[in-house]
Amino acid sequence: MRLVIARCSVDYHGRLNAHLPEATRLLVHKGDGSLLVHSDGGSYKPLNWMSPPCALVVEEPDEDAASAGVIEQWRVTHRKSGDELVVQIYELLHDSQHELGRDPGLVKDGVEADLQRLLAEQVAVIGPDLQLVRREFPTAIGPVDLLLRDPAGGTVAVEVKRRGDIDGVEQLTRYLELLGRDPHLAPVAGVFAAQEIKPQARVLAADRGIRCVTLDYDEMKGVASGAPRLF
Repeated sequence: MRLVIARCSVDYHGRLNAHLPEATRLLVHKGDGSLLVHSDGGSYKPLNWMSPPCALVVEEPDEDAASAGVIEQWRVTHRKSGDELVVQIYELLHDSQHELGRDPGLVKDGVEADLQRLLAEQVAVIGPDLQLVRREFPTAIGPVDLLLRDPAGGTVAVEVKRRGDIDGVEQLTRYLELLGRDPHLAPVAGVFAAQEIKPQARVLAADRGIRCVTLDYDEMKGVASGAPRLF
């Protein structure tokens, strides 16, 4: 990745035309070939850019541009559309290149695996006196997120989602049908647990005899969530 801070002007030619007058900006030329033009404020988004596939060519300014103070010109051309981004540089303030390597990608906080782990450690969120039997309890059609025992010896199957919708309720219904056939597990109650549960999913769950539990992820992590409470 090449990072350049320069006093420059920028012109876009193609399906639309746009002009950025002379000012000091950050130019980011990424390894995928794209070029992004940033200012110091206003937005995290670039002022203008050229997405890949594109090619950057550094040109000598013509006589008129040179007489106006341009010392270098970048022409970035999109290989498919032919659109062009022309950057005229008047002064170079910083120029550096950095090898960033392969990025592992964004790892989101609060994904279902995190919720499942926290809930396994805090089964009292589901109900009092419950005991964890196993996470990822196997069935013929896939694992149930949590399997719990209640004080009376019954079993509770818990399906955990970030956002609970009808598909999640249907999934838990199939698990309950299979688990209920095992005399060592029956009777099996179902709990649908999610950070957010859609109204249609609540209606279907109630019709299937499945209890819904809304999870406060921040509270489970020991962080005050700021969610309004009655008490």
